[in-house]
Amino acid sequence: MIIQLMLTSPTDLPVVSTLSGVAGLSHLGVIRVAGEEAAKFLQGQLTQDVALLGLSDARLAAFCNAKGRMQASFIVFKRSHDEILMVCSQDILVATLKRLSMFVMRAKAKLSDATADYALFGLAGSAIESIAAGAHPVWAKADINSANIVFLYPGNGQPRALWCAPVGTPVPAGDALPLEQWQWLEVRSGIAMITQPIFEAFVPQMLNYESVGGVNFKKGCYPGQEIVARSQFRGTLKRRAYLAHTEAGPAVGQEVFHALDAEQPCGLVAACAPRLDSGFDAIVSMQTSAAADAEGGRLTLGSVTGPALVLLPLPYPLLEDI
Repeated sequence: MIIQLMLTSPTDLPVVSTLSGVAGLSHLGVIRVAGEEAAKFLQGQLTQDVALLGLSDARLAAFCNAKGRMQASFIVFKRSHDEILMVCSQDILVATLKRLSMFVMRAKAKLSDATADYALFGLAGSAIESIAAGAHPVWAKADINSANIVFLYPGNGQPRALWCAPVGTPVPAGDALPLEQWQWLEVRSGIAMITQPIFEAFVPQMLNYESVGGVNFKKGCYPGQEIVARSQFRGTLKRRAYLAHTEAGPAVGQEVFHALDAEQPCGLVAACAPRLDSGFDAIVSMQTSAAADAEGGRLTLGSVTGPALVLLPLPYPLLEDI
């Protein structure tokens, strides 16, 4: 693990600029969808165009209810033409597998919990170079022997990748990176995955999924598609995801308040992790009006008298039109 400290605005707190290593991802699980109609089945369920998914691609995707609220989110990729793996949070896997299985009907596709069959590791910084050298675009996938490597959005400016291979495959080389530090890099990437505390809390755009490759607006129908599309095309979306910092310990699902309204929360913590130097960083989905008026300690955790929350710049641009 390589650590380097530097000062940065807007909080003038030291931030880790280089964090490298290999982290075991015990908080994630794997759903396998196998069969000649695996892609066709998922095409009708997810926010992504799985029909166009190639063997060298991966995708961020969401599974929504009829109201467009996300029940799960996945990193999706093909192991072969007839086998698709979906990596998601372990705490929602069983329920998600059950819900998806209800829609299989006559499709030639079989869904199963394949968590015990695959080892998942996160690669950060220079640990990627020793395994897959060279530049790789986000959501590209590389196959190295029996392992699949998915290149993710950077975290705190550092390259990140997901390594997935059958159990028993030698662990990728590199210094051990604690899971807590990998989760901090995930937060700093600005992309929150759905976990149980935020089940059905957001439509995809409330977590900026349309801006990070998580929604395809040109594909056919899926549960909640009409509402997701309407939010984008009619400009009705009033919540976005923001990066934030606090000195107190936030929790996923915790409410965020603005000083002008003591009764109604303006947002919700979608992901959080301790920062190595001081305090905690978080992804907060909140009203755009509250974010626009967030100066001077106006945002707080839990209540209007709770710990202060300071917004940080997002690491990617938001999609303005499609």
